[in-house]
Amino acid sequence: MVDLRSDTITMPTPAMRDAMQRAELGDDVLGDDPTVISLQEKIAGMLGKDAALFVPSGTMGNQLAIRAQVEPGDEVIAHEDSHIIHYEGGAPAALSGCSILPLRGPRGFFEESQVHAAIRPTECHFAQSRLLVVENTCNRGGGSIWPLEQLAGVARAGREHGLRIHLDGARLFNASVASGVALATYAEHFDTISICFSKGLGAPVGSALVGDAETVRRAHRFRKLFGGAMRQSGLLAAAAAYALDAHLDRLADDHVNAMRLATALAGMPAVRLDPATVETNIVFFDIDSEWGTAADVAERLARAGVRMMALGPQRLRAVTHLDVDSAGIDKAIACCRQVLS
Repeated sequence: MVDLRSDTITMPTPAMRDAMQRAELGDDVLGDDPTVISLQEKIAGMLGKDAALFVPSGTMGNQLAIRAQVEPGDEVIAHEDSHIIHYEGGAPAALSGCSILPLRGPRGFFEESQVHAAIRPTECHFAQSRLLVVENTCNRGGGSIWPLEQLAGVARAGREHGLRIHLDGARLFNASVASGVALATYAEHFDTISICFSKGLGAPVGSALVGDAETVRRAHRFRKLFGGAMRQSGLLAAAAAYALDAHLDRLADDHVNAMRLATALAGMPAVRLDPATVETNIVFFDIDSEWGTAADVAERLARAGVRMMALGPQRLRAVTHLDVDSAGIDKAIACCRQVLS
């Protein structure tokens, strides 16, 4: 079975397991796990920020960023396709008591003019605009990479209104490898950045929230409040540190595999897909309704030997990753031709 449902399904490599076995451990809640401390310093340095906090999940990273920078009754501005809106269980409302004002634009992008227009008046009838969130790459945008000039423009617009700026960088490593833009160059436009080790880098668990020392200190308190403090979490941090060293550059292989898959899919009668929209490791494509729903097609593909995820009535998603090599993509293409041609 070739599993392309997500890049979160990868298993630790033997070398990663060895790094975990050899990790020096302490108690991270008491602040003395040396492997966690080392990882936090490493990722903060890579992004050019003061501090970082190791957390169990990308959702927690995003929600800590929100809670550390807003108060109940405040408003967050984000794209309507943002992960924080669709895939985090209503957490901004439940955990931070804030509302979200959604912006619209192609592939998960919006313009600085939209930021200016979204700012609420500073009087008692309105929620107060407090935080701007950008997602790069944008999952529901098809792994789309924000153009750097556009990203800088929306961040600049937010700052003109005194907003804090957060980057949901769950797949920021993919954006950096594909675009050639350094991680720190992206990060310089943001107060906080959340990144995931458990997606393209292939670690089993873990994310980080990165930012200035005071915001990360505040987030540390909320990590405990949310139940995200871990004890001998150096076992997990060791996997993340290994992934940063060994699996970052190879993300380019996933991007090549995604384009190979997209190009093949685009030539199949049942599929509507423009390969030019595939920039990283995520491939979205639509199925003509005469071939059934996306769920129907996903079931037929699974029986043929490839797993993909239905994300809408006619839309399927395939994500390339560490555990699917070039031969796996060949097999996936053959299975798709069997079902979709």
